[in-house]
Parts: sequence; C-alpha cells; structure tokens
Amino acid sequence: MANTKRIHAMTKKELEAYDAALYQEWTGKILNWDDLQTFTEKMQWAKLYDDDPRKVVCADKIEVRTWVADRIGEEYLIPLIGTWDRYSDIDFSALPEQFAMKTNHGSGDVVVVQSKSRMSVTDKIDMRRKIETALKMDFGAYLCEMHYSKITPRILAEQYLVSEEGDLRDYKFQCFDGVVKYCYVDFDRFHQHKRNVYDLDWNLQDWNTGEYENYSGTIEKPANFEKMIAIAEKLSAGFSQVRVDLYNLHGRIYFGEMTFTSASGFRTFSSREADLMLGSMWNLPMDKSDS
Repeated sequence: MANTKRIHAMTKKELEAYDAALYQEWTGKILNWDDLQTFTEKMQWAKLYDDDPRKVVCADKIEVRTWVADRIGEEYLIPLIGTWDRYSDIDFSALPEQFAMKTNHGSGDVVVVQSKSRMSVTDKIDMRRKIETALKMDFGAYLCEMHYSKITPRILAEQYLVSEEGDLRDYKFQCFDGVVKYCYVDFDRFHQHKRNVYDLDWNLQDWNTGEYENYSGTIEKPANFEKMIAIAEKLSAGFSQVRVDLYNLHGRIYFGEMTFTSASGFRTFSSREADLMLGSMWNLPMDKSDS
C-alpha cells in the first residue's frame, strides 16, 4: 500500500492510475476513465473530482450531528457520551456500563462495550490499541476517498443501542439526487453479517452486494418506513449520490451515518446488471477540468 504522503502529492492523473489499480485489484475489472457506466465505476470519478466541501462535514461522525439536528431535529441523534482529541483524555471511570466508541473519520473501527465492569485488562488494552491505531490512520488517502483526509481525527462515544432480539438492524437508504431508490437492511453486523435489498414497496430484490448473503427469515416492513424514507430524502437533498443509514428501535428512528463512497466503490455486486442499473441512476457532470 502506498505511502499517504506520496498519495497526497500525486497529480489527478497519477491518482487515476493508482485508483484504477486498486479497482482492478479489488473487483478484477479494468477501469476505463473515458467510459464510466456502472455505480462502482462512477464512484471512482466522484472520489477524485467531486470536491463538494459538504461531504467533509457529513462524513465526519461528530460534525454531521449538527447537520442532522439542523435538518430533521436532534431527537434523531444517538445520545452522545463524549468526544476527545486523544485517547489519554478519556476518563474511563466516567463512561457508562454500555457504550460504542469509534473515530469520527474511520471505518470498521467501532468498539462495542456491553459490560464495562466485566472488561479485562487485556480488553481495555485491545480497545485502546484499536482506537489509537485508527486515530493515526489516513483512511481517505489509502483508497482515494479524499474527503475523509480533510477530517480532523477525533474519538467519540455514543449510547449503545440494542434491541430486545439482540440484533439491531441497520437500514441503509441508497439515494440519488435526494430520492431514495433502494433500502439495504443489514443483520448481525458484528458476527455473521447478512444483507437484504428492498425496493420502496418492500419487495425483496434478486440482487445483492457481492460479499453478503441474504437473510433467510421473513422481515416485516417497519410501520414507519415511509417516515424513514422522508428523513433519508431530506438529508440527501442536494447530493447526486449518498447512502443514509438509519436505525429503527422500538419504532424510534435514529440517524447512523452518511456515506458517499460505500466500500470505496470496490464492492462487487451479485450481477453486473445491478451495478449498471444503479449507475444509470447517478447523474454526474464528469467534468475533469481541474485536473
């Protein structure tokens, strides 16, 4: 993996070559910058050329809270326990028995603590190592998701949300130009991660993102599903493409995050047709005049 300083020093043409190599490594497909058609192909263009400064705010898991509160109300925010610049600033004794800790700029670095009093010394060391390692990482540079590199890394802890069934479903709304097109529903994210894809009439689709299997059980449409759609569309308004993640706990809706570069556009779909279909919904100017 390339050095982050070297990546930041690259010209746009050099970044195109670097990103195309990553795309081929992850997907097995060759990226043609002059003929971008699929969802994953168009995401590569957006990573390098869509410099909307609002993406930096909305991708920051701390700063986005103000964005969300201003647009739909703070009642949709997961209660915040605290934010810190360094792990050494955290007063561990003041943390509640249950919480979720992560960095504001990373991905996959969430530490869920279900019983603080039962944590061993090793558990605490592992948590600190994971958070401090993530804090030092320039996630954006490695995968050319440059808006993440503009976020000042910090730590946050939120209330731990858990359903009575023990599996908090994650509803991910795929939006284009402020309109929801599909909803991904994720199950058992920290163990045997599965995903179903539904249209807005709650019909299970025959395609999926490649790395996930379908959940085999019957899933009822949330009673307030239309409200969730309205929230996702309000938050996604003004963006050509974004995924808005929401939780639904006992009928109460919580905001999760906004993601502009899902899996960095390196996720394969179960069919090329699905990748092309989503790509056709994404209207991009394809203007590279600043390169």
